[in-house]
Amino acid sequence: MNTKATKTVSKVSDTNILGYEKLVPPLHVLDEYPASGAVRNLVIQSRKEVANVINGNDPRLLVIAGPCSIHDEAAGIEYAQRLVELRREMDDRILILMRAYFEKPRTTTGWKGALNDPQLDDTYDIPAGIRFARRFLMRVAELGLPTATEFLDPFVPQYTSDLVSWGAIGARTAESQTHRQMASGLSMPVGFKNGTGGSIQLAIDGVVAAKAPHSFLGIDDSGAAAVVRTKGNNACHVVLRGGSDGPNFAAEFVAFAQTLQRKSGTPDRLVIDCSHANCGKDHTKQPIAFRDVLQQRVDGNDGIVGVMLESHLNAGNQSFPADKGALQYGVSITDPCVDWQTTEELLQEAYDALGAY
Repeated sequence: MNTKATKTVSKVSDTNILGYEKLVPPLHVLDEYPASGAVRNLVIQSRKEVANVINGNDPRLLVIAGPCSIHDEAAGIEYAQRLVELRREMDDRILILMRAYFEKPRTTTGWKGALNDPQLDDTYDIPAGIRFARRFLMRVAELGLPTATEFLDPFVPQYTSDLVSWGAIGARTAESQTHRQMASGLSMPVGFKNGTGGSIQLAIDGVVAAKAPHSFLGIDDSGAAAVVRTKGNNACHVVLRGGSDGPNFAAEFVAFAQTLQRKSGTPDRLVIDCSHANCGKDHTKQPIAFRDVLQQRVDGNDGIVGVMLESHLNAGNQSFPADKGALQYGVSITDPCVDWQTTEELLQEAYDALGAY
């Protein structure tokens, strides 16, 4: 009887599952890569600073700059070493964080980021990817540079979020109840991007939802299934990134977004992403968006509290999948990025402009 029952169950369960691999609990990975006191202090302080910028209590401009996705640790650390110098030089007017993304959401298929496939070879060594992400975030924090990342898989924050100062909920997941609940419990400011179709209300609804308390299924730091209860995250905000109908960084779109925010009872402050649909995935157009947004800020729209740039050591991107040995150093394998020289020039322009108004 038991054998027959087992056979029956096998026909209705896991019919498309190839297998399971147990993950090391989050606590074990945190023990492998423990945050020092200096790193913890950097994260705590930078989260407070970002929240103050978002809430209008700090006049600096938040700038989140870095590669579309991290695939090469050496190139990423070299970028961080350069960026931290600008952070120190410009800290009185600009609050700089490094974009350090390890999960790449896909419309259909493709490389899903270093956390999913750190070896770039379809082996999908996710345990190694988790360690790669934590190690990288740790190394950047040890340089004195806070990081920003997108949270895609709801289990990942248990492994890495203690090292992150700003989180994003992407355009493809901003409408997801799972991600809104997750954001309500994250310990850092979180930006909700408008939908891929361009809907700004979708992102505003995400902010409203994430500010509220929630109870949902998740895992605790021992890796056990748990009911997670949150008090809500008051540092959530909207990120404009354009949509299928075109860019939305211009003043009329910003004004429209701020009107919607006020109608929804949320503060009319937002961050603008100069990449993605705001540049039509053409990295040479990112500076156009950046300068336009900067001018709006200088002209008096203090509701624009931050900008995002996809930036790497070298410009553009390269085709992937490809022979790993043939990949160009410091060039994105996902969305195209502006190069370091352009990044430096844009940040210097922002610093000078912000000092003049």
